[in-house]
Amino acid sequence: MKFSNMFIPTTKEAPKDATLPSHQFLVRGGFVNQVGAGIYNFMPLGKIVLEKIRAVVKEEMDNAGANEVQMGFVTPTSLWEESGRASTMGPELLKFRDRKNTSFVLSPTNEEALVDMVNNRITSYKELPINLYQINTKFRDEARPRFGLMRGREFLMKDAYSFHSTHEDLVREFNLMEKTYKKVYERLGLEFRIVEADSGAIGGSGSKEFMILANSGEDTIAVCDSCDYGANVEAATRKPNKKEALETKEIQKIHTPNCKTIEEVSNFLNIDAYYSIKAVIKKAIYENSSEVVVFFVRGTDELEETKACNAVEALEILDATPEDLQSANLVAGYCGIIDLPKDIKVIVDSELKDDNNVVCGANEQEYHLTGVDLTSLDLTFKDLILVQEGDTCPHCDGKLSYTKGIEAGHIFQLGTKYSSAMNATFLDANGKAQPFIMGCYGIGVSRLVAAVIEQNHDEKGCIWTKPTAPFMVDVIVSNAKKEDELEVGEKIYNSLKENQIETILDDRKNARFGFKMGDFELIGFPYAVVIGKKLKDGMVEIIDRKTLEKIDVSIDEVVSKLIELIN
Repeated sequence: MKFSNMFIPTTKEAPKDATLPSHQFLVRGGFVNQVGAGIYNFMPLGKIVLEKIRAVVKEEMDNAGANEVQMGFVTPTSLWEESGRASTMGPELLKFRDRKNTSFVLSPTNEEALVDMVNNRITSYKELPINLYQINTKFRDEARPRFGLMRGREFLMKDAYSFHSTHEDLVREFNLMEKTYKKVYERLGLEFRIVEADSGAIGGSGSKEFMILANSGEDTIAVCDSCDYGANVEAATRKPNKKEALETKEIQKIHTPNCKTIEEVSNFLNIDAYYSIKAVIKKAIYENSSEVVVFFVRGTDELEETKACNAVEALEILDATPEDLQSANLVAGYCGIIDLPKDIKVIVDSELKDDNNVVCGANEQEYHLTGVDLTSLDLTFKDLILVQEGDTCPHCDGKLSYTKGIEAGHIFQLGTKYSSAMNATFLDANGKAQPFIMGCYGIGVSRLVAAVIEQNHDEKGCIWTKPTAPFMVDVIVSNAKKEDELEVGEKIYNSLKENQIETILDDRKNARFGFKMGDFELIGFPYAVVIGKKLKDGMVEIIDRKTLEKIDVSIDEVVSKLIELIN
């Protein structure tokens, strides 16, 4: 391809709302253009990159034995009502009605549609397992679309759904998909980490995320310095941080004037904050109701809100307002676990289960209780805490630390959540109807376009990995008005094409050399060949975009040298 024949509208100006390098460079480099909030068109260069990533994903899914299908972008709302997600998905699910007043959704995922496809078409355990996937457009009505392709409303996604007769077979396919995803990211030249994750709105009993490591990532992940353990902080765990228990004492009510925080109370009572418990008061939002919930964690810990939300099976949890506290008869700063109003739901962090001599609020202004024995109370315990840097890994004695990642894939063990809800069954070996046991596996294909750049860029622009680059080599003719330079440029260009190397020829006659170099650095082709002043000596220059190192090569050797560098 030649620059003069291609639509590549590069610009010096980045969008005003572009904070991430990928957002800036993909727009400036002429890869995408924005047509609405969170909605992007792919221009020629962007489409090439998107299709390269799509091809790798498709090839690896096919190699794993999955079958490609194509679902409608529009799905009847009735299917979502069968599963129960029509109401629980929230406002991110965009619904509309057609001229006949039939309700539809723009699909963010396709569990319901795939269950409907398989139901009554696979009837026996002998026809299982099966894994069906598509690479198709999705829509999620994000409240705050931002970061370009990283958090758009419309996106290209590979979503796969497997159906099994046993849980053991689901685990086998889950592990196969983990291996398959690893191959995808390795082929794309990305540094990634597989982490334990929260299943979120999709549901299921277990899930893993594939995180592309990048400082700009939205997700914080906890990783071990001694083993392969990694987890999104929403799901991260640790070995319990246990100190020697104090000798049991009788409960005492202590006047603690102006002591609302753990630090203030600990200093006033001259105790280690470890031996206190903190009340975090939230408002849990359900489909048709809400309630105030009190979560108790150790004084040295913080509440992890996704864990808290899951613990009460809420759609979301919000900070309780002063009005919420007043109506629930709770005392801010002095809320404790003894003598709470009976209708208040209480969840306690699991690490407090055996504590028998702690300090907590007395549910009375300016008073706290000491000597509280949690083992004598009828309490509900759940994992609630936010893992902190320096905590001990749950799998070894290594230390956990934080890093940032971009979620680029997520795999789930769904179980029978959808099949049971939609009455989708098969006959087992005994002729008994059983709900399909399901898995779900997603890769954000268009998001990967941005993720590659987040991990591979400098201040000048993109640095594409070789498998994702729109073209491997940019042959730059310094002055295309000079016949000898253009002739050599076309000769090298044709030779590279003959050797199956994807090449673009910058033959623009009205663009200065500096502008052409700026486009090379901005767009991020892995290599450039510059035909210029050294041509009189029979030499051209090869530039490595990643290092910006330059080497002089004779015209006759430039193709063989590039083949050596590329391989």
